[in-house]
Amino acid sequence: MTVPPLIWGITIVVILALLAFDYFFHIRKAHVPTLKEAAVWSSIYVGIAIVFGILVLIFGGSAMGSEYFAGYITEKALSVDNLFVFLIIIASFHVPREDQQKVLLFGIVFSLIARTGFIFLGAALINSFAWVFYAFGLILILTAGNLLKPEKDGDEADNFIIRLARKMFHTTDYYDGDKLFTQVDGKRALTPMLLVMVAIGGTDILFALDSIPAIFGLTQNVYIVFTATAFSLMGLRQLYFLIDGLLDRLIYLSYGLAAILAFIGVKLILHALHENNLPFINGGEPVEVIEITTGLSLTVIIGVLLVTVIASLLSKAGKAQTAINNARRHAVNYLDLGYTADLAERERIFKALVEEERQILQMEPKYRNKAKDVDKIREQVAEAHRQHEEYLAR
Repeated sequence: MTVPPLIWGITIVVILALLAFDYFFHIRKAHVPTLKEAAVWSSIYVGIAIVFGILVLIFGGSAMGSEYFAGYITEKALSVDNLFVFLIIIASFHVPREDQQKVLLFGIVFSLIARTGFIFLGAALINSFAWVFYAFGLILILTAGNLLKPEKDGDEADNFIIRLARKMFHTTDYYDGDKLFTQVDGKRALTPMLLVMVAIGGTDILFALDSIPAIFGLTQNVYIVFTATAFSLMGLRQLYFLIDGLLDRLIYLSYGLAAILAFIGVKLILHALHENNLPFINGGEPVEVIEITTGLSLTVIIGVLLVTVIASLLSKAGKAQTAINNARRHAVNYLDLGYTADLAERERIFKALVEEERQILQMEPKYRNKAKDVDKIREQVAEAHRQHEEYLAR
């Protein structure tokens, strides 16, 4: 179905208006969003995406509506996985809690721009070269394999661009509010705020390399690809603060995403065989193979995600890992005086630390003793308690 330019224009204006609203009413004044605020606005953005999907069903038909929801759910799941990386980058740069929203919004806007470019490039390649389906399918299968590899340890968010920026430009090791530049001895210098945005922008480009082929595996309608991608990114900032600390609980998410990406990769290759025109495959003629329907794709995606989330939530190892990682993060944040200037936020962090300790003590030793660097974590927690006692004694 061809979407009229007027509908394209209205859609783009609505998305830009949502981003502008997010900035002027939530981001402009640096603050730490409450759990209630994050939950309410996450629900609103998900609601907007669902309402849009219903409109697509009504005016575009069941096939177009199914493609949108399959694409939206897949992109949303991949976006949640991306939050793991955002969390590492933000933590490694020690971004003050009040300013994390601005970093995340920049990441969302940059991601939307980068993915839009990839979408139109992908559409142009698909329209010109049918073999692109083979390439997209292999990319997704390789990405699925990479998700199953053991994660490498490391706390530093560093890459070539960051190292080059630090060598070529005058940079500071401290923040000046949410400014990108500051003055040091009368000279202009880059702040870590700009560097962390560069780091997140660079990772967004890498995310697009598996995100866009994944959704093209579900639909080749450029309007659906664009809107499903855009609405999956909307509300990602609020979702970060809503599930911050719970991300570690989803210990099987990488397995679920690997299964979904591999499934879509196979679907793309089957489609490529069905549309084949490569001379060295079946003499350049289409190959009669089973084509996976959008309905089946949507069922598999939802089913895999449900199994993944439920298994993660019920896992005792997952509960232990979440509690221990949260305790470590709360202790580190409490000890880091640059983390936030909000005394109420620091008190909230300490109370959260105490609650995590209570949960850890109720767990079986075989689960809580499996954590990496458990002795170091205990030292950090003990130091947080000591400093809090000193604070109360003042």
